[in-house]
Amino acid sequence: MPLYMDIHTVDSDDFTVEDVIKAHMEDLGVQERFGVIQRKYWVNEQDKMVFCLMEGPNKEACHKTHEVAHGMTACNIIEVSDDEYNLFMARGSTKSNDLAYTLNGELDSGFRTIMLIATSDLCGMYGHYTFEIRRLIEQFNGVVVLQPSDEIMASYLLASDAILCALALAKLLKSIPNNFEFRLALVSGNPVDEGGTDLFEDTKGKVKILCQIGLSNVMYLDATTKALSAKESNTPKVNHNDIKIVGSNDFSFCEKLSRIFSGELKNPNFKSEQLCNRLDLSKAQTYRKIKALTGMSPNTLIRELRLRRSLKALKNNHKTVAEIAYDLGFNSPTYFTRVFRKRYNVLPTSFANLYDHSS
Repeated sequence: MPLYMDIHTVDSDDFTVEDVIKAHMEDLGVQERFGVIQRKYWVNEQDKMVFCLMEGPNKEACHKTHEVAHGMTACNIIEVSDDEYNLFMARGSTKSNDLAYTLNGELDSGFRTIMLIATSDLCGMYGHYTFEIRRLIEQFNGVVVLQPSDEIMASYLLASDAILCALALAKLLKSIPNNFEFRLALVSGNPVDEGGTDLFEDTKGKVKILCQIGLSNVMYLDATTKALSAKESNTPKVNHNDIKIVGSNDFSFCEKLSRIFSGELKNPNFKSEQLCNRLDLSKAQTYRKIKALTGMSPNTLIRELRLRRSLKALKNNHKTVAEIAYDLGFNSPTYFTRVFRKRYNVLPTSFANLYDHSS
């Protein structure tokens, strides 16, 4: 049978773990009527959330089980694969009542910290560092959940493990002598959101945005991850000069930037003036907010994001340098070549040839 996960948000000042255990036992008493098998559940006491894992014939049967048992129906139910569950949620332990705990015996809130690291090997010499990245992820109790060509995503049960791993990765990758860059971000969140259809959909979206917009060779950390880590026994001591903490207001701004850039980077007339208008901010406000988050001016950020996209396009080798330049909003291939070489210390054609497997 398919595997489902749901989220319950409880609007009550009297929320207790004992109440959740009682409700779960009531689920067990009626589940056979609907062909459902309750597997495991996670309780987030602070935010008054419960996440349930179950097998069932469909979402309606899972919903009906909760409704008949105790009336506390889910805010959202999503289908998950066995692979997804094992990568994100299987770590930890359960007691006889199916309640999830960490390996340290503490209540497992269901939150996970997601790390995304994006790398740019500009001379084609450092591919072997991928193995070192994976080794460090495993060393710090992480699980690789996604690995396309230049990105690795990993999941951590403990936020502190994720931060310690990120610090080790940053130290390793900063030791590479030249022509190598990375972007690194950590975000923590719920396995199921009140909207959406994918496991950790909101959290994965946020960590991708931070890697898309963030400054190279700097670690970005959301405020939730910092708060979770502070409660754990192995809270790492960090040098905040190398870390940017992103609060909820900054995240909202980053998400708005990402939406604007996704539709406008191909427009050669899109510059800081148009960005200010889209953000509904003054020129000074736009400059100040973008500079604080990325270390770049608005126009520099626009050019930087176009250049980052050009790296992927050049590696694919499906288009000429001229076609890529025009596609990404550069006014001429000559200008694109000049700024690409100044930024990366290599010509676009030379970079593309590093990944040309046809020759």
